[in-house]
Amino acid sequence: MLTAEALKTDTPRPRHVAIIMDGNGRWAQARHMPRTYGHQKGVDAVRRTVETAGDLGVEYLTLYAFSSENWKRPAEEVQLLMDLLRRYIRQELAELHRKNVRVRFIGDRSGLASDIVSLMENAEAQTAANTGLTLVLALNYGSKAELTRAIARAAKDIASGTLTPCAMTPERIDAYLETAGIPDPDLVIRTSGEKRLSNFLLWQAAYAELVFIDTLWPDFGRAEFEAAIFEFQRRERRFGAAS
Repeated sequence: MLTAEALKTDTPRPRHVAIIMDGNGRWAQARHMPRTYGHQKGVDAVRRTVETAGDLGVEYLTLYAFSSENWKRPAEEVQLLMDLLRRYIRQELAELHRKNVRVRFIGDRSGLASDIVSLMENAEAQTAANTGLTLVLALNYGSKAELTRAIARAAKDIASGTLTPCAMTPERIDAYLETAGIPDPDLVIRTSGEKRLSNFLLWQAAYAELVFIDTLWPDFGRAEFEAAIFEFQRRERRFGAAS
């Protein structure tokens, strides 16, 4: 089993891990419970994962908490997810701050309730100077929408004359994205056995290693996290070059 000490050797390790947290509903249904119960248990897995990431020396952890497509779910389920989000920020912020975790959010805030946006802004402001793990929560996030907004901002700058089309580079596009200043993910993990990115960090994950595991999100723990990093370390990352 991989340990924190093993990550300190010359073995390649991921600087940025992004996780698609999937399987809450199926976990609950397998126990003859409502889907909402699975989401509640999923919060415990978030807490474990943040702690494990810090222990293993991961610098950035991005969690896909609520996608722009999740609004299509039943209203009761969406309301519970929003309530869980409120509760998580209120209850966990002090502990995250104590552990030197910096909190950031990506996604379209205009579609969220004003009190949730206030909680997000407070969490970012309170932890802005922290230098430990950066926890990025993707809320009301969709990669295509993010890219669309980035293109619109770039087009506005081109129209105003502050940017020329020939100056557009991948690095320039990075600066227009909501993840500006955050390194691209080295490793993307998806739980529950599904094998797709579901509109998550499509630009940023261009060269990420993808690890799909069968474990449902509420059961995701340190062992599963370590196993995913071990799989990452087994791979040769060539970024298009020859071996």
